Amino acid sequence: MIYLDYSATTPVSYEVFDTISKVTKEFIGNANSINALGGKSASLLESATKQIADILGINTSEITYTSGATEANNMALIGVAMKYHKRGKHIIVSKLEHPSIYAICDYLKSIGFSIDYVNNDSEGLIDFDDLKSKMRDDTILVSICAVNSETGVRQPLKMIRQIIKKENAATLLHSDMTQAIGKVSVNFHDVDLASMSAHKIFGPKGIGFLYKSNMVGIAPILYGSGKTNALNPGTPPLPLIAALSKALRLALNDLEKKERFVSLLNDKIVNNLSKYPNILINKTKYSIPHILNISIMDVMPEVMINALDKYEVYLSTNTACSSGEVSHSVMAIYDDLKRAKHTLRISLSHVTTTDEINKFLNIFSEVYDSLKIVK
Repeated sequence: MIYLDYSATTPVSYEVFDTISKVTKEFIGNANSINALGGKSASLLESATKQIADILGINTSEITYTSGATEANNMALIGVAMKYHKRGKHIIVSKLEHPSIYAICDYLKSIGFSIDYVNNDSEGLIDFDDLKSKMRDDTILVSICAVNSETGVRQPLKMIRQIIKKENAATLLHSDMTQAIGKVSVNFHDVDLASMSAHKIFGPKGIGFLYKSNMVGIAPILYGSGKTNALNPGTPPLPLIAALSKALRLALNDLEKKERFVSLLNDKIVNNLSKYPNILINKTKYSIPHILNISIMDVMPEVMINALDKYEVYLSTNTACSSGEVSHSVMAIYDDLKRAKHTLRISLSHVTTTDEINKFLNIFSEVYDSLKIVK
């Protein structure tokens, strides 16, 4: 098997799996309970949260555990909208977001909020002038992902935040950091709110968190009991939280070294595929190496995916949550509908081997040539 869909999800690492197993067996108490078993679980919850906070340079009180980035995105956007709707109902997002952001925006539009979509330049970066022109006195939130999930374009969040605050100091900046954390360095102090999922960094599915600066207040969108999490009440999923902490620590270890290795793999693929005249590389100088988007102009992407499946080579058309649709990100950068309809996403990891890439390129060449002949 050659797995090249790490941006969709990653396998759980052995170390993380061991943590899940151990905590599940040894910490059976509810961290909200006042008995001794509950106290034991509460102590581990506090320790895991402190480790995450220390790693990321934030406060433990700024972490709200969620089922993943989609829930965190909902908490951030809807929570801000409900909290500050009397001050304004204007929200700005980019054209390079995860589908969950657009689904939330559609909901907010249905209840009276105004959504503007900021343009980007030909390299995929947010158009600063367009962002300035769209900022208004009633703009309560801007949401821009740290790294685009389809093309890997990385946004300069610190600079974006400076522009936003200069135009309207009260406007908050949220970023979906799901595709950035564990791949490139991030600074949570560049934003007011941020989302992530553990299953992108060799952690389990079903756990993530929302970072919310202590300087920011948002309205809860979930209500219930539980003293450990005001924004997401209920019984804390302690094995998943401990696993998230372990996964994050492992992911950020030797981060730059891992990134350099992935860059070599990315370059090898690009150099090989660039020889095909009908394969376009959807990569800009701001794309991180872990995500490589291509357009095969003379073969439909679903056909290529199905053909590669037979060789146990696994990649995606675009994001896992919008598989088979037009790539809005490629469309936003290149303004070419055919190009956007023919995309494949090859996503790499530091655990990907050079041997796997060599085998992939040989299989790809064989499959592509056969599909061109059939056509």
